[in-house]
Amino acid sequence: MKKAHTTILLAVFTMLISCKHKENAIETKTSDSASNFGIVIHGGAGTILKEKMTDSLEIAYAQKLEEAIKIGHEILKNGGTAMEAVTKTINVMEDSPLFNAGKGAVFTHEETNELDASVMDGSNLNAGAVAGVTHIKNPIDLAVEVMDHSEHVMLAGEGAENFAVTRGIALVDPSYFYTENRFNSLQRIKSKEKMELDHDGKTAVSNSSAYDSFIKDSKFGTVGCAALDKNGNLAAGTSTGGMTNKRWNRIGDAPIIGAGTYANNATCAVSSTGWGEYFIRGMVAHDISAMMEYKGVSLEEAAREVIQKKIPALGGDGGIVAIDKDGNVTMEFNTAGMYRAHMNAAGELVVGIYKNIN
Repeated sequence: MKKAHTTILLAVFTMLISCKHKENAIETKTSDSASNFGIVIHGGAGTILKEKMTDSLEIAYAQKLEEAIKIGHEILKNGGTAMEAVTKTINVMEDSPLFNAGKGAVFTHEETNELDASVMDGSNLNAGAVAGVTHIKNPIDLAVEVMDHSEHVMLAGEGAENFAVTRGIALVDPSYFYTENRFNSLQRIKSKEKMELDHDGKTAVSNSSAYDSFIKDSKFGTVGCAALDKNGNLAAGTSTGGMTNKRWNRIGDAPIIGAGTYANNATCAVSSTGWGEYFIRGMVAHDISAMMEYKGVSLEEAAREVIQKKIPALGGDGGIVAIDKDGNVTMEFNTAGMYRAHMNAAGELVVGIYKNIN
């Protein structure tokens, strides 16, 4: 990319992320509920620091986030459903090697890729999820098939892929998911494990302090989306490759309804990203909805309570994006950064990466 072009793109990106907000929350209401809609996305949370990000990579993330959210926004603008907007938006991020989902999925300890995804329809509380699939190009699409064309909520592994064949979803060779940077990340973690093993004779898993410190920033990159359509219906979806170096078919929060994904027309739609074990224990996505329903608090208040207090108290970190039934949006996280974007019914776009974007 030529220097002048790069300068222009950086200027545009800076302008996009300069929109002021409070505690990563955005209020977006319209007086005409029939025309109110909105969409919000994340591409993972973690130790995302500007000083460690090159200009070119920053631009690449900003462009991909913008591309993804505009796909969903156009669907909503034209009267499409929240579920369609969620899945098509997530498809864009699944097809990009930038994110830990689909094409950019991280590697397991066995140097394979195991993918998880889930969706939920706020209009009827229907949901679908898949876990541990290894041949599905777009796991979010298979999660929709499980929701719409099976009597189940979650399918896993080989069974999920057999179901995919019955639904006409093409399988891909596992080599499709190979990306050099993800593979190299795995090798660095394995090298760290070996050094710990050589040093004190313990396994990396039993030596939790060493294991956790290295894994802690190797689990993020999950993608997700929440949307409100013109008919007042909410939907949410989440897709991930899980945790780098994961073993024993470990499954995180992304495919767990109520933890990684939740949608209810009475309250909100939520997609999570973070340390999955803690988000499962905290039932993060549902907890936000439940606080709104039972305590009568706002989406912003509920999200802040869960992400800034409850999850850290357990020892976990991460974030969520969510939109409520009135179109209010929050992008709450307790990490150094979270790839995120939002568009409202007026077409106003906000893109963020770091903790402070104003």
